[in-house]
Amino acid sequence: MLDRSRGPWTLPLFVAVIAAACARGGPEHAPTANRLVDQFDPKLVEGSSDKTARPIPRTEWRFDAPPPTPPPAPPAPGASPALPAFPATRGWEAGPGVSGLAIRDGRLVGRTTSDFPIVRVERTTGLDNADQLHAIEVRLSVSGGANLQATTRPPGAVDLKLEPAIATRVPWNFTTPLIAGKDVQTYVITPATPLSGARIRTVLIRPTDVAGAEFAIESVRLVFRRERLAEVPSGVSWQGLRDIFRETLVTRSPETVRFPVTLPSRPVLDLAVGTPEEEPVTFKVAVRRGDRDETVSSQTVTTALRWERRVVDLAPYAGQAVTLSLEATARPGTIAFWGAPVVRQRADREAAGSGPPQGVILVQLDTLRKDHLDVYGYERPTAPVLRALAGEGALFTRAISQTSWTKAETPSIMTSLYPSTDGVWTIRDRLPASATTIAEVYRAGGYATVSYSAVAFTGQLTNLHQGFEELHELDSAVGRTGPRGGKTAREFVDRFSEWVGDHRDVPFFAYLHFMDPHPPYEPNRPFDTTWADPKGRAEFVRQMETLKASVQDAFLAQRGMATPDELAKAGIDPPAYLRYAKDWYDGSILGMDVEIGRLVERLRGLGLGERTVIAFYADHGEEFHEHGRMWHGQSIYGELINVPLILWGPGHVAKGVKVEELVELVDVMPTLLDLSGLPAPAAVQGQSMRSLIGGGGQSAFQRRPAVAERQPMGGTDYPNAAESYAIIDGSWKLIHNVARPPEKPEFELFDFEKDAYDQKNVAAEHPDVVERLGKLLDGFSKMARSARLKSDSEAVKGMSKEQLEQLRSLGYVK
Repeated sequence: MLDRSRGPWTLPLFVAVIAAACARGGPEHAPTANRLVDQFDPKLVEGSSDKTARPIPRTEWRFDAPPPTPPPAPPAPGASPALPAFPATRGWEAGPGVSGLAIRDGRLVGRTTSDFPIVRVERTTGLDNADQLHAIEVRLSVSGGANLQATTRPPGAVDLKLEPAIATRVPWNFTTPLIAGKDVQTYVITPATPLSGARIRTVLIRPTDVAGAEFAIESVRLVFRRERLAEVPSGVSWQGLRDIFRETLVTRSPETVRFPVTLPSRPVLDLAVGTPEEEPVTFKVAVRRGDRDETVSSQTVTTALRWERRVVDLAPYAGQAVTLSLEATARPGTIAFWGAPVVRQRADREAAGSGPPQGVILVQLDTLRKDHLDVYGYERPTAPVLRALAGEGALFTRAISQTSWTKAETPSIMTSLYPSTDGVWTIRDRLPASATTIAEVYRAGGYATVSYSAVAFTGQLTNLHQGFEELHELDSAVGRTGPRGGKTAREFVDRFSEWVGDHRDVPFFAYLHFMDPHPPYEPNRPFDTTWADPKGRAEFVRQMETLKASVQDAFLAQRGMATPDELAKAGIDPPAYLRYAKDWYDGSILGMDVEIGRLVERLRGLGLGERTVIAFYADHGEEFHEHGRMWHGQSIYGELINVPLILWGPGHVAKGVKVEELVELVDVMPTLLDLSGLPAPAAVQGQSMRSLIGGGGQSAFQRRPAVAERQPMGGTDYPNAAESYAIIDGSWKLIHNVARPPEKPEFELFDFEKDAYDQKNVAAEHPDVVERLGKLLDGFSKMARSARLKSDSEAVKGMSKEQLEQLRSLGYVK
């Protein structure tokens, strides 16, 4: 929830939450956190900077000559970074839906023959420029259509013929309305998710969305961050280096920013520093007492686009009112990033008492089936660590996810709101800035907050960086996530181990998203051969390649996800194919489980084993032909929404508890806040499970039905257009299929206790149950929709220009 009463350059604060946190048990239970980004005011800046001291080269395609043949080779690996020259390239070609592409009068002209025309331009210089892309600028005229779109592709082969089909599942991330006519218009389109220049080799332009239109492109330009920052004054914004983002104070040499602060009894300054420029920058922190500055930290950064963490001990000034100064020294105009500078209070490790946990961690185990864990009865020992942790904590046997894919489920977990209320369903949807996330509550309570996102859905694309001081996007781990990418547990445990070492003495909240069980299933070594026969690998890979020509859905075809009929059509035995896929899947679970063991070992080694609570859960499961498909997101059947949930926290969660009560993942957020002594936002739709895990709590858990939703994800084909809602009450589960193919019934009723995978529809035998649960489901739908969050366009009405620009600079509002 945003506090819009503050002036420019302030972050959202929750005064009521802070007051409650500070009142819950004295300073040892609520260590202070003075975030300098919250205190920033332009009046605190001393010195001046010539922002135009050096011209910034532009990356641009202009169409006043034929394309080079062949295009220049990309820079050799290890070449020194260099900004792209002007122009970037003259390489271009027509894709599907475009005819007559040619240069005429300095413009690239053509005619569209479909509603998804594609023009491809190739970047051949500046590929080692890893600065963040701010926007794509396109100057063109077009005779008809409603929207202009663009997307980028990394180095490697691009199959233009597949692009329109794939875009129906994964929409292009640059889009803006068109102004049709003869005049050339300038369109500046910002990306929906962060994008590093090093990941851009190809730019695809969809000049319009109708057939039969004439278009003329005058230029295409990539606007990088350095250009953008040259246009705005120093201040607070959300900045990333190599796809690791922080709440950042941006200054330019020779500016100094001074903050008057009263230091706590055990003070440290926690921050990271870096620069997007190829210039040495010296970051100096000083403390002024009276009229004299005392330097407490000086660090010179010579490597661009890399954060360097610092923890500055301020103990000699404990309890004093001082002025902290941040000064970056470099060539005039050089940009300096001060990442999430916070004055924190170290905890008293010798203090007695059993207060709230010092650390709280969400561990999201993507695409993990409950019935593939030995703690839930699986025959293979896929997760001995999770089994042991469940024995030390609480195991939930009947936990329900609110939907069946990550994009829609993660906001539900982070806000304790059902998807119908938070409004996140399609890839384009963003969590409204009016939502209050669990990270925002912990941040307001004085906790250090960090997120490790294994997919764009759980980062800035969905506005799920709200409340985090630091966010690691997936692209920050490129090349370090397994043989086919996506095995993030090992890399993220490595990073978190370092981070928590720096935060061992302060309260912290962390979100770790482990993608390991998600397709592609092939595990890291040695787990790739734990259950899968290595002699069968080549044949399985060959079969996956064969399926690219046999699977109707282009998106699923690229991932080897096929129906039994599609497998048979390709000459592949469905049971054998599934068997090998499951062997790899189980190996990925085991590899992830080992990393979970390392995570807990690290906490115990730091003395945090009995000071931390962890929630382990899957956001959804995976279908292996139980209903004729592979993958997830297509339904809300049991294999996708019956998920594992374990709460572990010695001293905070009772040992060996087996919870058979029906719970939902929306209950996780209020439970953790309850354990931490922090009030849950009034809008939450879940409830605390603390009374179920031997932790007491303010009130007993109230038994109620569980609900799952599946709304259309875009497109008109099934299952993308499917709309279904499920309610589980007692031993019954009812699914109402609102939008469905003709052969699918409107209502399906299953015995929830005996039919875990929803195989036998007994609706005809129990019309009274269908009627009763149908009424309950209608009542839920009305409640969830009546509480729908305001959209950002509604929420920002009445805000000042400065306040709106601040929200945009943080990425909360696009």
